Amino acid sequence: MKAIVYDRPRHFELAELPVPEPGQGEVLVKVLVAGVCGTDAHLHEGEFGPTYPLTPGHEVSGVIAAVGAGVSTPAVGDRVVFDNTASCGRCPECRRGRPAFCHHILAQGVNAPGGFAEYVLTDADRCFVVSDLDPEVAVFAEPVACVVHGLDVLAMQPGDRVLLFGAGPTGLVLAQLLRASGAGDVTVAAPTQAKLDLAAARGADHVVLIERSDPWSSGDRLRAVAGDGFDVVIDATGSVGVLDQTISLLRVGGTMLVYGMAAENARWSIPPYEVFRRELVIKGSFAQQFAFDRSLAALRGGRVDTSGMITHRFDLEHYADALAAVADSSCIKAVIVPTSATAATGTTEERGDS
Repeated sequence: MKAIVYDRPRHFELAELPVPEPGQGEVLVKVLVAGVCGTDAHLHEGEFGPTYPLTPGHEVSGVIAAVGAGVSTPAVGDRVVFDNTASCGRCPECRRGRPAFCHHILAQGVNAPGGFAEYVLTDADRCFVVSDLDPEVAVFAEPVACVVHGLDVLAMQPGDRVLLFGAGPTGLVLAQLLRASGAGDVTVAAPTQAKLDLAAARGADHVVLIERSDPWSSGDRLRAVAGDGFDVVIDATGSVGVLDQTISLLRVGGTMLVYGMAAENARWSIPPYEVFRRELVIKGSFAQQFAFDRSLAALRGGRVDTSGMITHRFDLEHYADALAAVADSSCIKAVIVPTSATAATGTTEERGDS
């Protein structure tokens, strides 16, 4: 089978590997669609704890090609998504109900083989059958699960006024679930008008175009929306330039949620006196925990509408182009379609019929 394989940061090849055979309790998944996200860009740079050799890809929608001993469900032919993480269940963090921080975590696409390949092995008990969902909808299960966990961490109050920086795939999912979770008012700020238009169509109450090179220039327009400040400010960009203005936009007692992934060596200047004087709260959201079932419920029930969000499709041979697309403002969501007969090498408009 073909697979993307890294042997060190920034160095990968399209390798030919044996198709793995499922063992006890395992299933072999033929990858139909695999999402490319900002985490993959960080992994490309050697951040986020990669283990080599590495096949990345943690957002996977596929079909069961074979099952190992002891597996009764899912069955061959079922379309599935799977939780890419497996925790030990015994370490201190697992015993406190925080499996994403397991001391021995296995994370497919990070320290174990992931989905930028034609086939991937995973545990049967981490699979969710999604034969009722289009594979290009099901591939959003993992990122939506991460958003669900982020909202768990946020613990937003009904009626809160929310400012969200970022209108990429995560921002668009956040905007929809914030509204569905009881936000009184949602403002989305981003530097790309087409993405803001999509956010507005998905239910954002206000959209504000900001300058990518100078986020501070939008401060007055954002304050005009909120008056005395926002109850919640969420950064889904990972940009320090954006983070630097978030504290000033919070109202007394407000909450800042750091959702976007910044570079590991990035530093954010937080005014401690403001946190103290105005009793501000700063939270972080790392990765999904106990959220796949709710993610799929949101996708099935239409609370999250992914139509129009996949803008770029690539085959494995064009993986480098897929990485580049993630940083392109014209791209909302890029995916890998490993089977060359159904894959495209560019935007939605360039995609061939499958």
